[in-house]
Amino acid sequence: MGTKRIIPCLDIINGRVVKGVNFEGIRDAADPVELAELYCERGADELVFYDITASIEGRKIFADLLSKVAKKVTVPFIAGGGISTLEDIRQAFDCGADKVSINSGAIKNPYFIEEAAAKYGKERVMLSMDVKRADGGFMVFKKGGSENTGMDAVLWAEKCAALGAGEVVVNSIDTDGVKGGFDIEMLNAVIKAVDIPVIASGGAGKKEDFAELFLTTGADAGLAASVFHFREIDIRELKEYLKGQGIGVRL
Repeated sequence: MGTKRIIPCLDIINGRVVKGVNFEGIRDAADPVELAELYCERGADELVFYDITASIEGRKIFADLLSKVAKKVTVPFIAGGGISTLEDIRQAFDCGADKVSINSGAIKNPYFIEEAAAKYGKERVMLSMDVKRADGGFMVFKKGGSENTGMDAVLWAEKCAALGAGEVVVNSIDTDGVKGGFDIEMLNAVIKAVDIPVIASGGAGKKEDFAELFLTTGADAGLAASVFHFREIDIRELKEYLKGQGIGVRL
């Protein structure tokens, strides 16, 4: 099974961590740097920082925040939001990010993934895709989950993996913030199609949801936000529970 990762996701608007349900109803959660420090202390394997309105507003990455984070965190962290050029990636790495997460930039130009992987190495390039059940399948959405791209999510993941993406984050819009469990069917469809690590996002509500994820899919990591932000699940306690279920984790 291998060692599984637990990754808190910090969605950022105006320098604050926020969280919604089904990509809507955004509410304030915390200061990102303070929260990141706490997650490091509690055993997070990695952290993801998404500037969730950067692409919609046509802005570049939040360099100041990333630089502050880099001074405080002790685990690898990923930067996403508004990354659509090699210069954006360079800036993220200069600020201390270990990986970048590319979503809209890849939708606009799939070969951006190939360029980024060639320059920086595929292990530092992550595809992120927002997926919803529509048109009889799993479809990729853009603009904060408001617009159907018409692209099949499984085929999209397959294509970007072939172009050089080192990992893929599957964000389920249907289960986002609902806390009813991960979308196992969607995840297994993607996992079966690609030979790169898949990170599951959307739906975690209790410790058992992570156990189900790792015991019924080949996901390499579970990513969550609100259950960590609002102290509903403690990362260290989660990992101890998972270990008790026979799931390999780093303690």
